[in-house]
Amino acid sequence: MPIGVFDSGIGGLTVFKEIAASFPKVDLYYLGDTARVPYGNKSKTTIIRYSVECASYLYHNYNVDAIVIACNTASSYALDTLREILPIPVIGVVQPGAESAVKVSKNKKIGVIGTSATIKSNSYLETLKSLDKDLEVYQKACPLFVPLVEEGWIDNEVAKLTVKEYLDDLVKTGIDTLILGCTHYPLLKNTIKGLYPHLNIVDSSVAIVEHLKNIKLNIEETGKRKIFITDESHAFDKLKNMLVGDIKTEKIELSDLCSL
Repeated sequence: MPIGVFDSGIGGLTVFKEIAASFPKVDLYYLGDTARVPYGNKSKTTIIRYSVECASYLYHNYNVDAIVIACNTASSYALDTLREILPIPVIGVVQPGAESAVKVSKNKKIGVIGTSATIKSNSYLETLKSLDKDLEVYQKACPLFVPLVEEGWIDNEVAKLTVKEYLDDLVKTGIDTLILGCTHYPLLKNTIKGLYPHLNIVDSSVAIVEHLKNIKLNIEETGKRKIFITDESHAFDKLKNMLVGDIKTEKIELSDLCSL
């Protein structure tokens, strides 16, 4: 059972890494839409179109039996559409992340950080409230985090100052749990944890693995790994090597992406 994973760029590799570690014999195909990153400042219509194109490419070219949307923005806006048009399971990152946060929070005060589009969608707020109406949920858009990660600036002084600028006021609300509502953000997790060691940091990639375990996976496969990008990126290659090793990256043209 091949699994397809897509994201706007580097961030989804954090999800890819967790899936690869948990399912070493399952074939995995990753598509990073680096030519059009970030998705977080795009319109809902554009986000859905890009997501359909990425999922379609993986489904039609590699016969994947499940799709993981390793992008919170795409999960927030395109999950329902992809589930309607694809005859295979489609897993987003919002529900798994929200469920994990509810489990670990002790004071029911949960912070959510993400792209402007993800926060505007209120997908986490609505999902969290559906799980526990008594939760206090505080949201914060952190639009500069994705460019930082894409540049590989994940633990330097610029990263620390940017994290503090966005999160100091959020932490003052008394949250005990912080959802990293963008798959780029786990690459800043060590910096965030260093500044706010008391917080429970929720990374959806771990929760996604648990959801995949509920799907019948073919473990007779070879554990093939393929990574595709839509534009050359030195930063992508650098972080890819750090996260998942020297898996070959193949560039595809945007014209190769097709709508269903």
